[in-house]
Parts: sequence; C-alpha cells; structure tokens
Amino acid sequence: MIEFPHKQRQGPLPNHREGSDQDQFLITLSREEALARFEAALFPRVLPSEQQALADALGCALAEDVVAPIDVPPFDRSNVDGFAVRSADLASAGEATPVRLMLNDEVIACGTVPTLPVLSGTATSIATGGPLPRGADAVVMVEHSEPAGKRAINIRRAAAPGQYISYAGSDMARGEALLRAGTVVGSREIGMLAASGIGQVAVVRRPRVAVISTGDELVQPGRPLQPAEIYDTNGSMVTAAINENGGAAIFLGAVVDDEEKLEAAMRRAIETCDMLVLSGGTSKGAGDVSHRIVGRLGKPGIIAHGVALKPGKPLCLAACDGTPVVILPGFPTSAMFTFHDMIVPVLRRMAGLPPRADAKVTAKVPVRIASELGRTEFVMVSLVESSGSLIAYPSGKGSGAVTSFAQADGFLKIDALADQMPAGTEAEVTLFTPHVRVPDLVIIGSHCTGLDLVTAPLARAGLSVRSIAVGSLGGLAAARRGECDFAPIHLFDEKTESYNAPFLGEGLELVPGWRRLQGIVFRVGDPRFAGLDAPGAVRAALADPACIMVNRNQGAGTRILIDRLLGDARPDGYWNQPKSHNAVAAAIAQHRADWGMTIAPVAHAAGLGFIPLADEHYDFALVTSRKNRPAVQAFLEALASEEIRVALQRAGFCKA
Repeated sequence: MIEFPHKQRQGPLPNHREGSDQDQFLITLSREEALARFEAALFPRVLPSEQQALADALGCALAEDVVAPIDVPPFDRSNVDGFAVRSADLASAGEATPVRLMLNDEVIACGTVPTLPVLSGTATSIATGGPLPRGADAVVMVEHSEPAGKRAINIRRAAAPGQYISYAGSDMARGEALLRAGTVVGSREIGMLAASGIGQVAVVRRPRVAVISTGDELVQPGRPLQPAEIYDTNGSMVTAAINENGGAAIFLGAVVDDEEKLEAAMRRAIETCDMLVLSGGTSKGAGDVSHRIVGRLGKPGIIAHGVALKPGKPLCLAACDGTPVVILPGFPTSAMFTFHDMIVPVLRRMAGLPPRADAKVTAKVPVRIASELGRTEFVMVSLVESSGSLIAYPSGKGSGAVTSFAQADGFLKIDALADQMPAGTEAEVTLFTPHVRVPDLVIIGSHCTGLDLVTAPLARAGLSVRSIAVGSLGGLAAARRGECDFAPIHLFDEKTESYNAPFLGEGLELVPGWRRLQGIVFRVGDPRFAGLDAPGAVRAALADPACIMVNRNQGAGTRILIDRLLGDARPDGYWNQPKSHNAVAAAIAQHRADWGMTIAPVAHAAGLGFIPLADEHYDFALVTSRKNRPAVQAFLEALASEEIRVALQRAGFCKA
C-alpha cells in the first residue's frame, strides 16, 4: 500500500506572532457543519498498511482481501471416535441383522497417516480428527458397534456415505476469499487465519497520534503538586481514548504556555505523526496560544474554531497539509465529550475501522434539565431502575469534573433548539459501555463521608453501589418515586423538635443511621470567630463585608441549617453552593472563602477551626417495597455490625 506522500512544510519559524487571518476566535459552527468540514478536508486519503503478526493484528482493519492458501481441513477426517467403513457393506445392517466386519491391523489417531486401505468387509479404528483411510466413505460411532471376537465387530446400523466425515476444503477451500478488506481482526478472524496457516496479514497501520498537553499549571501524575498546580488529566485520558479507537498514541508530555516552545513541539509532532491532538490553549485567555500557531503549520489551517456544543464550545479543528490537528478544550469533561463525538469518527476512518456502534437505551429523566439555546448539550447520567424501567439521573458535575466519565453510565443529548429537557422526558441514553449494569443498591440523598464506611463491605462482597448526592429533600422525592433503595436524610422538624421521622410518608420507613456534629468552620487563628458560639460566629461574619462564606446546595439539610441562622441575610459567597462537605472545607482551607458549615470529621481532617451547632441525626428513609432485596439486606446487616460501629466512631461519628 502506498505511504503518505512527503508533506511540504513551512520554512523557518516566523518571527511575527500576529496579523494572521487565523486569529479569529469562535465563529461558532453547528456540530454537524464542523464535522462535515473537518472530514471533507481530510478524506478521501490513502490508508497506509503494514504486515503484522496475527497477535499484533488484533483490533486492526485488514488492508486487503485474504485468500485461503490451503484447504481446511487439508484432508478428509473423522468427526467422531469410531470405525472407518465402506457404507455399502452396511446397507443391510439392523438390530435383527447385524453386519460383521473384520478389523484392520491399524489404529488411526490424530496426526497418524493411514497405511492400510479399507477393503470390502473390513473396518479401521479411527479417532476424532484422524485422516480417513483409502476406501472408506463413512465412519460409524463406537457406541453403535460391539466386539465380535478378537479382530471383528458387529454393527447394527446402516451408514450413509459421508457420515461423520469432514471432507477436505469443506470448511475453507483453497483460493476462497476468507476475509475482505476492511474487516476488523478479532479472535474469530485470527482463528480462521491460523487454521489456514497464515502467520501475518496486511492491516491498515494504526494512525500515529501525537498528544500534547498545554499549560503552565500542569504536573504529570506521580510528582508533587505546588500551589495552583493541577495534575495533567487530559494527557492520560486522551492517550487511552486514542488507543481504544484504533490509534497508536504517542504522549509528548506537557508544554508550557510559551508560543515559541509550543510551536516547535507541534511542528515536530506533525512531521512524525499522522494526527496531532492538544488539550488546552484554545480559548481566548492570555495564555491560550495553541490556536494561533495552527495557521502557520500548513494549509488550509483552521477549519472550525468554536462548535455549538455544551460542553466543548472552544474546540478547534484544523488540517495542516493533510495532517489533522485538533485542539481540545482544557477541562476534562469537555475534552472527552468533544473527542468522542467529533474526533473518534475521523480517527476510526483513518484506522480503516467502522464507526462506533454505541449501545443505546431509553430512560426517563426524573428532574428538569435546563439547557442553553443554540448549543447541542451533552448531559452525563447515572442509570437506576424503578418498577422495571430505567431512570437517568444527570451527573451535573460540570466540564471540569474528572469523575463524571468514570461514574456515569452514559449521556443524553439536548437539541440545540431546546432550552430544557422537562422532568418525565423519555430520553435516549448513549452508553459508555456495550451493556448497562443496573447497580445492586441505589442510595440517593444527603452526602456524608460515613456512607463510604458502610458500603465498603458490600463492594468487597461484589455488590455494586450507586450513591447520588442530591440533598435530603431531593433524596426523599426520589424515594417516594421508588427510584432508590435508601434516601439518607438529616432534616429537623421544629414542630416536634425531632429529626427525620416527621418527613416520612407512606411507603417509607426510618432506618437509624448515626449522629454527627454540624457546625461553623473557619481557618484556625481567624480572630473574627475566636470564643464565639455558632450564632455569634454568623453575626460576626455578617458584620464584616470582607468575610466571604461558602454555602451548600439547595435541598441539603446543611443548607436548611445555614438559612435558619442567616434569616434574610445574603452575604458575599451565599450563592457558592457546592454539593459536599469536603468542598466546603477545601474552599475555606484554600482561602477562597472564610466560613461555612460542615460536619466535625471533615473540619478536623482539613485542620480547620470548628464551632458546634447541632448534634444531628443522619438516618435513612428506606423504600419498604424494596426492603427484601439482597443488597438492601446486606446494607442493613453492615449498618448493624460491630465492625461498622467501630469504624464510624473512629471517623468521628456516633452510632444512633
């Protein structure tokens, strides 16, 4: 197969850095138009091939038809253990009229070449897979014969010509087309090729894809982080995704936001590879330089910069003298969505592979999902089951979340012309894996670090547990709809001055969990909170306009406590609403906020000051109709065990 022609490259690195028509930013195209332009600039193209040993060809596409060089099987062979016979000798055989045959002085095993012919009135003992001797045209199973002296057998069944015989070439005939060009080589194809004696085949060469991460803040995994640095997630994820989709990824590391250094790295990459994928540097910040370089690397340059996707709008697609250059958004979720949706189709075509056949299921969306008009939005969802139907809970972690892809089952798409997906919509969910496995236990409600301690024994026992943090009120709503097994809650009823039980309705029952201390959290040494109780600390914070708070999400039990203390006040930071206790502690420890509310174990683990407010009950609303499920019983047993009681105490919780 013809290799790519040598690409004409630019001359020395230009000294100027401005004035290019490639400096335009985000003239947004629709997803469909951007992909069509990108593919039109790259195809048709010659796909280079190479010879690969069978084991190395796995997952590759055949570059040419494969023709059988031999007959398979290469000789007539027996399909059973028995006796090679002439069928004409057994024409009159029956239960009342057995036919006696004399045994030849030969036993044919696999790999044994017959030396004696089967003459009329004789038979030869033969094993499964043994070559058929001359003169024989049928095989009788040993079960259908009986000894008749030392050198003879009686047969009471007639035999048809060809009985229990595989003839030479009956599986694959010499000269027959075994596999066509474009076939993806799997284990079955390797079996066919091996049976034909073929040790290597011509396959479409995996496209070599250079991967570069950009950013001054990036650190490779395994090295210590300094302040304001983050680990390079995209480099590892994109490299793996390329290898999963037929490419051969070559990770070139992270390059700082220096235009000259980055341009040199990009030029080296496209000289040696078939595709270049970068992440970061495609927006319009001062350090975003990747897209400014592309226009100098070859024609036609940038094809699309800005696609009506959410997440993923800053995506940049280019073709530089036939080499595709892709600049993915820097946030991990944005990067992976745009890669799988826009880049995988091109990469698979370059590898000679068919489009991905993603599995899809239909699921009901339990809550309204707001969307932005004019942009196709992808929303990751976790699947749970209710009354035999699938329910799709949106993950809602944002384009910077790394765990979203690992924890979600798939994604749904909201059309660019829609501003929402109403609650109750039956939506099509594209799965990340070929099959969906509904979790054994579903927990939806309030977040608590103690929950991990209780579910750990279930995970060790092979049970899958899905925990979705939506707050106490959201969990109760899910439980009433039958979408979960347990809803963790910590809601205080002022009328009865008790926790949780007053909020249960029909079909729900209370399972006591543990006690935990909620309180005001702040940095140790902050004089504004010294010696105060919780209400006093809030008054002190409200008295200082420079004192920034961090809140909790609406529907959380913690949020209800905060709002009770604040009354009508809405201090700076009130609308910063993370969904976990740990996020509150992190915001304060990192000086992005000065105070908030969290539980004592999280505050102590973060080394923060803590002012107690409420010794609350963290309990579970159990859906009664799901009580007898094995995973539910396993959870209840774990919760009641001495092992978990001790673990909760060590973590700073008290058993209820």
